[in-house]
Parts: sequence; C-alpha cells; structure tokens
Amino acid sequence: MSARVARGRKPASRRSDEQSAHSHQRTRSDHASELAEDYVELIDDLIAETGEARAVDLARRLGVTQVTVTKTIERLKRDGLATSEPYRSIFLTPKGSKLAVEVRERHKTVLEFLRSLGVPAKDAELDAEGIEHHISPATLAAMRRHLRANA
Repeated sequence: MSARVARGRKPASRRSDEQSAHSHQRTRSDHASELAEDYVELIDDLIAETGEARAVDLARRLGVTQVTVTKTIERLKRDGLATSEPYRSIFLTPKGSKLAVEVRERHKTVLEFLRSLGVPAKDAELDAEGIEHHISPATLAAMRRHLRANA
C-alpha cells in the first residue's frame, strides 16, 4: 500500500488505459490530417490569388523544400484531394475543395472565438492555426454558440 493511501488519501484519479489510448489515437489522427488540411487550404488560397498553385509557391509559403511538397502532393493525390501533372499547376478535386472550405470555416470560428476572449489579434491568428486542426465538433459547436450569444 502506498504512503498516500495509507494516510487515508485516495491516489489521484487517472484516466483508464482505454481513455488514454483513445486520446493518443485522436492526436495522431489529427496530426496526420493537419498536413493535408494545411496544403489544401494553401492550394485553394493560391488558386484564388494567382489563378494557379505551383509546387515552388507552396514550398516558399510553407518554408519547406520542393521535394517535401512533391511527396505531400502525391499523398493528396492518393487521398483524392488534389490532381497535378509534371511541370503543371496543382488543382483540388471537389473533395479537396470541400476540405479547404471546412478548414477555413473552422479557422475563422476559432479565431473569432479567441478574439472574443480578448486574445490579441497576432496571438489569436497563430493559436487558431494550430487549434483548427485538433478541435472536436462539440467544442467547435460550443464556440459558435458562444459567438452567436455574444454577438
């Protein structure tokens, strides 16, 4: 028996192994989709701004090499989110365009929520960029309710 229990105190509550495993699985899944979400959002932005999305532009904006972009675009193509041909622009499929809109809407909601709490604009923008990929539908809905109630 531990000293804590012997003194009449209960040990700190711990999550069950199942809860812990679920939490870690969700985090790994979120991280895997985060990259795809960043890419489809940026591809959509580039197409809107310049009429095309090129690997060199993605690499420059993301601060990665063109090799990294090429590998990621291949994954997006495999997942049915993008299309491209050698030496041509990158385009989103309808599925990729839908994902870009969803990511942008999540980002906007998280950003507005953080700003409603008084978080400075610069910090809110940086924080929203990370949170948007990991937020649950329930938390996002709660943020939207809060924003509507405090509009």
